Amino acid sequence: MAKAPEKGVAPNPAPPTRYKVRVRFAKRGRLRFGSHRDVARAFERAVRRARIPVSRSHGFNPHPRLSWAGAAPTGTASEAEYLEIGLTEPVALERLIADLDEALPDGLDVLDAVEIELGSPALAELINGTRWRISLPGIEPAELSAALEALLAEESVIAQRTTKNGSKPVDVRAALVSASVEGPVGAPTSGHDQDVEPSTDTFGAPCAIMGAVVRQTTPAVRPDDVLAALQIVAGLRPPVPPVAVRLAQGLLDDSGCLVDPFATGRVTTSAVTEGSGAQNALAVGEQHGVVT
Repeated sequence: MAKAPEKGVAPNPAPPTRYKVRVRFAKRGRLRFGSHRDVARAFERAVRRARIPVSRSHGFNPHPRLSWAGAAPTGTASEAEYLEIGLTEPVALERLIADLDEALPDGLDVLDAVEIELGSPALAELINGTRWRISLPGIEPAELSAALEALLAEESVIAQRTTKNGSKPVDVRAALVSASVEGPVGAPTSGHDQDVEPSTDTFGAPCAIMGAVVRQTTPAVRPDDVLAALQIVAGLRPPVPPVAVRLAQGLLDDSGCLVDPFATGRVTTSAVTEGSGAQNALAVGEQHGVVT
């Protein structure tokens, strides 16, 4: 006769999470049109193909322990998406980055990874702001500058977002920490990003570049909400669809800068225990800190 499972014990226990890795990846090209669920499924397949020793949930239908936060809206590209992976055994970060990147489809690119201590704050607690770069083909930089000045002068600007359940009001101005016109290539720009598109497109038409830092609110303010607010206050409406790229995520400090999630909870050399295998996991991502 089979022994009954102990009270409070899963019928199909899985190995516990002993290590945790925080990963930064990019969503580029055609993959920017993929939903968050599409991205999540791609990573679930990739960790299996790469044979990464990911920990799994208990029960008869176990799932890999992948934790997400702040997924970019469908249709936007990103250079700063994050997830956490629970592991049952240590893996050198160089190997994890290379194997996971190879197993993912083109357009989902693993950029960096760092081992973090168990019990560190969750990703959702480390992200409350986003820095966006939005290219507006057909718009002159001076026109964008005037529209941003009008938007920033307001205390509240309500945009209406169309959802499957009807229209939803979104206070764009309340979430907008800062916004400015970015300079062309070679010109000084605010922040760390120097890959700013030129102020004209490949056909010589004007193309203004907007940089914006947005605080996460409920509902979250998206790039198209910011553009809707610019249309409300200044009548600004690009003749062709704009292109939005997320450049950074993190915790907003008092100066409006973003603290990189990699800067919190990382395993340091002194914190690595003998035999953990984490010594090899410290070579990547040592330079992260505050992102403006």
